[in-house]
Amino acid sequence: MAILVPVLTPRPDTDGAWLAPAKLNLMLRVLGRRADGYHRLQTVFQFVDRCDRLYFDHRDDSRIERLEGPAEVPPEQDLVVRAAHALAEATGCRSGISIRVDKHLPMGGGLGGGSSDAATTLHALNQLWGTGLSVEQLAEIGLRLGADVPVFVRGAAAWGEGVGETLVPVELPTPWYLVLAPPCHVATAAVFADPGLTRDSAPITLVDFLRGNAVNDCLRTVLDQYPIVRQAFDWLADRAEAKLTGTGACLFAALPSQSEADQLLAEVPDEIPAFVARGRNRSPLFGVA
Repeated sequence: MAILVPVLTPRPDTDGAWLAPAKLNLMLRVLGRRADGYHRLQTVFQFVDRCDRLYFDHRDDSRIERLEGPAEVPPEQDLVVRAAHALAEATGCRSGISIRVDKHLPMGGGLGGGSSDAATTLHALNQLWGTGLSVEQLAEIGLRLGADVPVFVRGAAAWGEGVGETLVPVELPTPWYLVLAPPCHVATAAVFADPGLTRDSAPITLVDFLRGNAVNDCLRTVLDQYPIVRQAFDWLADRAEAKLTGTGACLFAALPSQSEADQLLAEVPDEIPAFVARGRNRSPLFGVA
């Protein structure tokens, strides 16, 4: 059901880190292709308490730089740097910042790590620079960086439509999740360009989803394109209800308790990175469950 979300203030953790959580797409339907080439979607977003950790240090000049981050991503292309520049340009702020990204979320896995990092950067610098923008204004800036950024900016589990940016907050069960992260990078554009992708699903309602209609239309295409994902999916599906988040590569299964999730984690083959995390209806960036 839809809920009213109180206005919350994001804040750093006790060691000064600003958290950037992962998300799971609990359902993903592709309704059709828009005139601009993007696809119309229906999805459900929920956060988990597995997070990247971002650190921000004031500078005496106006430079924006990333001191630490994923080696695969050039600093000038990193969404944290792009988000900082976008906020500065939108507000006319001339302050500088040094950013360190302690990366814990796999890249290209469908967990939204880059988008989450961008959203956390917008929130953190909005406070540190004193730019005073509202959540809605930050979400508008975030949307220009990526369709998933607004849900992280708003910080509430949500029913999403459009390209995923039209959001209605929802209250969902918060199970423990076993997440598998097959060691490959899924190209989202290639998945959506695949001629075999189901792109004419009929729209459903939130009630339909809550009653169990939770397919991911991208699953079959991803399993066909990426044998390593299929191998991990087959392993998980033999033991639990396996699902794909976004366009993958990450897979997940909901378990009723941490002990059951941990027990299954202990059985995961060594070649498949995996972790256990708790579902969250509020982003850990806001410090509430």
